[in-house]
Amino acid sequence: MTRLHPAAPSAAQGVWLVAEREIGSRLRSKAFVISTLILFAIALGGVIWGGFAAKNVSDTKVAVTAETATVVAGLPGLEVTTAATTDAALAAVRDGDVKAAIVPSADVPGAAASTSPFPYTVVGDQDVPQSLVAQLSATPQVHLLDPPSTDGMLRYFAAIGFGVVFLMAASTFGGTIAQSVVEEKQTRVVELLISAIPVRVLLAGKVIGNTILAMAQILVLAAIAIVGLSITGQDAVLTGLGAPIVWFAVFFLFGFILLASLFAAAGSMVSRQEDIGSTTFPLTMLVMLPYFLVIFFNDNPVVLAVMSYVPFSAPVAMPLRLYLGTAQVWEPIVALIVLIATCVGAVLVGARIYQNTLLRMGARVKLSEALSRA
Repeated sequence: MTRLHPAAPSAAQGVWLVAEREIGSRLRSKAFVISTLILFAIALGGVIWGGFAAKNVSDTKVAVTAETATVVAGLPGLEVTTAATTDAALAAVRDGDVKAAIVPSADVPGAAASTSPFPYTVVGDQDVPQSLVAQLSATPQVHLLDPPSTDGMLRYFAAIGFGVVFLMAASTFGGTIAQSVVEEKQTRVVELLISAIPVRVLLAGKVIGNTILAMAQILVLAAIAIVGLSITGQDAVLTGLGAPIVWFAVFFLFGFILLASLFAAAGSMVSRQEDIGSTTFPLTMLVMLPYFLVIFFNDNPVVLAVMSYVPFSAPVAMPLRLYLGTAQVWEPIVALIVLIATCVGAVLVGARIYQNTLLRMGARVKLSEALSRA
């Protein structure tokens, strides 16, 4: 009797089998599940707390003139003072008697009244209450008498939000991929795996499996932000964050594939868990650098513009610029093309390193050897 051997899986089947194995192993990890739930709970609590804090405008004092009194008529939570003239309203802002003044645009010294589509302008000293602007039926022109060096806390928190999410997801899943590769080398499981599927299929499955998990985490965080802002009635903030969040997810997808391929390659260059740091350290710095740069230079349009075209920082810088309204319509498309091109190159380089070093045991493989043709 002839014994029939099961047919080898196709490339697509092999990729999906490895991806399922990666996803299953992570979901069975109590540490991963608990840490993920804690992250979601902190995110939801932070969004709801920030939303209610922004919504509380009970102490907001606003000065208006006879011409602009109807603008705030019926708006809740405002203490409205009617000034005799525009100059009196502006003086109340300078003296700190009110937090903002709503006056005719044509009467505001230094404001671009001629180009404003609105007949009135919200004037503040160093900032204006964002909750007041959000309450108005249409976003008016804003003018500051004494502009600060930054655009306020919203810019800062937006920078932290995009930066932290990218840093945590990329570093967590990237490090997991590298550790998984080394573990399979140590236990010789990799030899069984590549006897059934090609090395490139194994790499693709690992990258895709972890990308699915990372993207699922990003989408849940986005849903949490939407739900939290909706619960707290921050529709204006939600509208402003909508497009940047979508672009962040798109940029994160290709940015993570880029990093995941390189983390897998870095893991294949060593044979012991203790040596992982020596090869993944440069990649960890590439993940951390965008976070620190976007925090320190969130008010520097030149640095943010440059970062939005650098593949490793584009997933953080470009969505932030879109949120701040400083990016042109075509810029995210060009930046995404640059990111995708770099991603393809990184995948090819990572695949070569992975294929050349996966079965190498012993001392760490030098990068020049890993890149050489087998």
